[in-house]
Amino acid sequence: MTPLLPTRGAAARPLAPRPTLRDTIDQSFAMAWRALIKMRRNPEQFFDVTLQPLLFTAMFTYIFGGAVAGSTAGYLPIIIPGILAQTTLTACMATGIQLREDMDKGVFDRFKSLPIARIAPLAGSAIADLLRYSIAATLTILVGIAMGYRPGGGILGVGAAWLLTVFAGWALAWVFTWLGTIARSAQAVQGISMMIMFPLSFLSNAFVPTQTMPGWLQTFVSINPVTLVIQAVRDLMNDGAFTANVGWAVLGCSAVVAVFAPLAVRSYGRKM
Repeated sequence: MTPLLPTRGAAARPLAPRPTLRDTIDQSFAMAWRALIKMRRNPEQFFDVTLQPLLFTAMFTYIFGGAVAGSTAGYLPIIIPGILAQTTLTACMATGIQLREDMDKGVFDRFKSLPIARIAPLAGSAIADLLRYSIAATLTILVGIAMGYRPGGGILGVGAAWLLTVFAGWALAWVFTWLGTIARSAQAVQGISMMIMFPLSFLSNAFVPTQTMPGWLQTFVSINPVTLVIQAVRDLMNDGAFTANVGWAVLGCSAVVAVFAPLAVRSYGRKM
């Protein structure tokens, strides 16, 4: 039997056109929808944004409220913004872990054969996680109100603080997304993320006033970006004031995105 020979003069397969900005946005939202479907099928992904706000708010308020502020009612204006920041930071930490797990399972290997923007799978996960940050922020505020917290900033101040918290979580998620692309395993991402999360959240003004800390620790707390976000949230929720802290917090979060989003995309592209 004569073997079949390749047809001579066959036209080369044209390269896929470079995705436009509109294509990139559409592809990112398509990936976000995929991530949301995955969350629906794995409801345990919501445990850290549903149970943790309830436990941490009640636990820290009733344990430290009397010692720090003299009463639980006086402690709520301090602890609620702190719990908002800590819960959101914990929630965005899971972004890198889930990304690394998908990469280890070969899910992202399927995407490299598709004519999509490289940032789409990463941006899609980040967009989908906005739902988790929103749930965490909303539950924390509602629990605080149920415990007696009455924000002086009113609806406008609370709404602005809620938006800032969600934006801060989305911005910090790019740091953990980058870690997910460079670490060797999901366990490694989790270990590194915990080493980052604990100093940022606990070595801040989330739970106690900065003035009560040793001088050397106050220096670190004052430059901790989480401290700036917490203070901005307090200004909004407690006073309804759009202070310089709010502007610096938005600028800082934007800088984090500007630095770590390109790093994550570049590292992800090398993995692909």
